[in-house]
Amino acid sequence: MSDDFLNRIKAAWRRFIEEDIIDDVVNPTVQKSWKRCKKNQVNHKAGHGRKADPQKMNCIMNKNRELLKVARPIMTNLNDIVLGSGFVIVLTDDEGYIIESIGEERIKDEASRLNFCVGSPWTEEEVGTNAIGLCIKEDKPVQVIGAEHYCEKHHPWTCSAAPIHDDKGKLIGVLNMSGSCFKAHKHTLGIVVAAAYSIENELSLIKSHELIDTTVESISDGMIVVDKTYKINKMNNVAEKILGVKRENAIGMDIRSILKDVVFEDILNMKTSFLEKIDCDFVVGSKRIPCSTKITPVKTYSHLIGIVIMFKEMKYLHKTVNILTGNKARYSFENILTVNPSMKKAIKDAQKFAKTRGCILIEGESGTGKELFAHSIHNYSNRSEGPFVAVNCASIPRELVESELFGYERGAFTGAVKEGKPGKFELANGGSIFLDEIGELPLDIQAKLLRVLDSYTVTRIGGKHEKKLDVRIICATNRNLYEEVKKRNFREDLYYRLNVFKVNTIPLRYRIEDVDIYIDHFLDRLNSANFTNKRVSDDFLSYARSYTWKGNVRELENVIERAYYLCEEDIITEKYLPDEIYFHESAATKEIPRYQDISIREAERQAIINALIKTNGNAIKAGELLEISKSSIYRKIKEYEIDVKLYR
Repeated sequence: MSDDFLNRIKAAWRRFIEEDIIDDVVNPTVQKSWKRCKKNQVNHKAGHGRKADPQKMNCIMNKNRELLKVARPIMTNLNDIVLGSGFVIVLTDDEGYIIESIGEERIKDEASRLNFCVGSPWTEEEVGTNAIGLCIKEDKPVQVIGAEHYCEKHHPWTCSAAPIHDDKGKLIGVLNMSGSCFKAHKHTLGIVVAAAYSIENELSLIKSHELIDTTVESISDGMIVVDKTYKINKMNNVAEKILGVKRENAIGMDIRSILKDVVFEDILNMKTSFLEKIDCDFVVGSKRIPCSTKITPVKTYSHLIGIVIMFKEMKYLHKTVNILTGNKARYSFENILTVNPSMKKAIKDAQKFAKTRGCILIEGESGTGKELFAHSIHNYSNRSEGPFVAVNCASIPRELVESELFGYERGAFTGAVKEGKPGKFELANGGSIFLDEIGELPLDIQAKLLRVLDSYTVTRIGGKHEKKLDVRIICATNRNLYEEVKKRNFREDLYYRLNVFKVNTIPLRYRIEDVDIYIDHFLDRLNSANFTNKRVSDDFLSYARSYTWKGNVRELENVIERAYYLCEEDIITEKYLPDEIYFHESAATKEIPRYQDISIREAERQAIINALIKTNGNAIKAGELLEISKSSIYRKIKEYEIDVKLYR
């Protein structure tokens, strides 16, 4: 959720609390809730839930045993999908008492500080405006973000709640998903609504086999109903579309002929837990369709009468995971600030490369914008609507690299998630995968990556079948991969597969003219965030221009931020620079260091810029310093498009 929206809602909340005025920016449903809270004298400074009487909670838990039994596996499946994205999933009864909570321990601990846990009533009357309380009052899905909550302690949160009804349409509970307000997204509410619908459908299926026909067509997943002899009796429209099989042709087909990885005999004999989600492939003719599948035996009066198979294509689940986990490129080429001709050429080349399917290798020192280029290439390509999955190869433990990149099947190794897990390549299908620090990959993994590049297929650890990929590979490294090949630290064949298109990012010390641009950019951002109007002095700029910036743009950003917060005046002077910069020898008095990707022309251009810095923009004195004539210095300044005014 954007900072602008959160700030506007916060301002509207404060105005209502202090002046009793509600701005139009506030959702009408939330407006009514705020008014009720103020009328009921709910303390906006509070927000902690209270623990219900244990005896009352025992009664509530017993009353909702069936709801809990159906909801828990669905909540667990939902938690598996969003694992690592910082959400907690909560189930309440029809009165708002929390009866189940599933999620990461860290998030649950944060929630428990507000008593947002099992045993607490979470109604509007108890804790002010919130998604669960509003969902109960309005009997419809509700999302409450940040300061839309009436109680200030809830402002860091976002909550998305959907009602759960029985087969008569009566409200019996609420499913809620809560996390940081900065991760709020409309898709979160859609996911919760879908999960609530799944719970309702499961309850209906348990209630009566007579409602199967209606239920089959009402859900968004594919559904197949199989009898005790494994023959398909029914299937819904979604299943038809996923499998590409007409219903009339599927009726009477043996399910084992298209779902070969499942031992149906164990399920029918109750030897396998049927509430667990499994990943398996439907095989129709020569087509293999990866799906997330749930297989449920159907019983009437304790007698098994068949099986219901619910499934969804993995590509849609991956899309949901990518939305929740932020697998999206955030930057474009407009975010790469430069007036340097070499850097502009790198951008232009990258834009051309983005329109192709070939692998792209980005080489450059740390802090020179390799990640910005990777994001920008994805957003400039025809894959911009697909996922952008970034992987830092240096940060993954060696023993986990293969499973992280290529995924694994259930039971593949000790400690694996029991349902299996897709790898980063699968999640990036239809988009781009960014392999940062590619030079850190172990040699054995390099060999497996080469196989992926050769066939554009991936086989999970413990898997039997290859999965086809449609993915663009972007790599980055701060090493010279060609030199690493010579040292036998990197495979030569992989290097040539990755180095189809190459982009070199230029260190900041070779584009000193960009220093002013970045200083202004970082100051504008800090001034905007803190409502100030600070600027740097000319001497500060002179020191910054003459420094070599070994940490590149990242180092410059840190220096500007440090100076900004240390300085209390509007003009930031050189005394706020770190000692290593303040006492640094002028770049113009030093020999130009060698850089492998800088041409002779670029070195000459940089020498002129350094001389201009030394002479405060005096072209004639710069020429004397470099021992070239007056006409030559002016000709070269024009030839290299150097703006002398920047250095005065």
